[in-house]
Amino acid sequence: MEFLLNFLIWSPDPNMFVIPGLNHPVRWYGLLFAGGFIVSQQIMFWLFKQEGRPEKDVEKLTVYMVVATVLGARLGHCLFYNPGFYLTNPIEIIKIWEGGLASHGGAIGIILAIYFFSKKYPQYPMLWMLDRLVIVVALTGAMIRTGNFFNSEMEGTMTQSEMGVVYARFTEEVLKYDDRKIDEVVFEKGGDMVSNEAGKHPITAKILYNRGVELTDTDRRFFENQLRNALLSYEEVVQHIDFGKDQPLAYKFYTEDNRSVAEIYGLGISRHAAQLYEAGYCILLMLFFFWVWKNKRFTLPMGFNFALFMVLLWSLRFVDEFFKMSQEDFEEDLILNMGQTLSIPLALSGVVMLIIFFQKGKKTMSGDEFNKS
Repeated sequence: MEFLLNFLIWSPDPNMFVIPGLNHPVRWYGLLFAGGFIVSQQIMFWLFKQEGRPEKDVEKLTVYMVVATVLGARLGHCLFYNPGFYLTNPIEIIKIWEGGLASHGGAIGIILAIYFFSKKYPQYPMLWMLDRLVIVVALTGAMIRTGNFFNSEMEGTMTQSEMGVVYARFTEEVLKYDDRKIDEVVFEKGGDMVSNEAGKHPITAKILYNRGVELTDTDRRFFENQLRNALLSYEEVVQHIDFGKDQPLAYKFYTEDNRSVAEIYGLGISRHAAQLYEAGYCILLMLFFFWVWKNKRFTLPMGFNFALFMVLLWSLRFVDEFFKMSQEDFEEDLILNMGQTLSIPLALSGVVMLIIFFQKGKKTMSGDEFNKS
């Protein structure tokens, strides 16, 4: 990974570490996903304590939230983005470890979970709960989107400029074609290829071999045929690094520090860091709604935080989708992608709720009237 003031070459290992003895990797995404719930639970403990509510009830709430988020997000992805495949292959729905979570489905799952939670524990009105949950939901969303960035997924559209991110992780995996011979693969800015397009930058992929490995004519033929074909065949490579589909692979072999090195030249395609854009505005939403809860909950109507959150989050998400690559092929032919289509009714529902809550305006966000009844 290399970062200067123009573009970032991004190729982190999605595994944070491997558990000794079990040979099981702990991934950044999973850690950030779980960490979002852990940190959110601690914040909810504090909020409940400030309002004189039993902290032990947060533990019950956490179970509802975790189950609802995971199930809702998974089912949302399956039904919104590829229903034909999952309905004919239902066993694939449970393979959550293979990826595929939709935030719109997670949002619906959370709302349903709070409905059932409030039914079981009537001392917690649904809107009272949602007014506080938006604070931690925004935080968890920021951490999950950061995990997406570490996974090099949900990449953005081309920036057409010197700024942006070149996602090189999958290319690195292709270039590590033989773990017995290769020590590591690193990327550097600059190289022998010349760019005539805005947003495409010369970069160099350096394959560093283990000491004692010598590159031969057999390796040259492998580079010029099998490796070139692989680099030009995988969509995950072509979308991010252009190795020149109409020309021979540009590379060279040499020795450095008494070991063999292969350099391959390409053009990195800078893209928007759409995941971090979303993480950024989720952090701002968290801070804003915490401020509203702290300073305005005794004057604003119950449900205000939640309604305004729905308007702001899904409106921002609608805009953010313009900077994201399509998640499924069918979205290429749509005027609005699936994320935008799903965001519109959720944002509009927030507008309707704001109007209704202000017209009624009997109970404040603090829920004092409810507590006294």
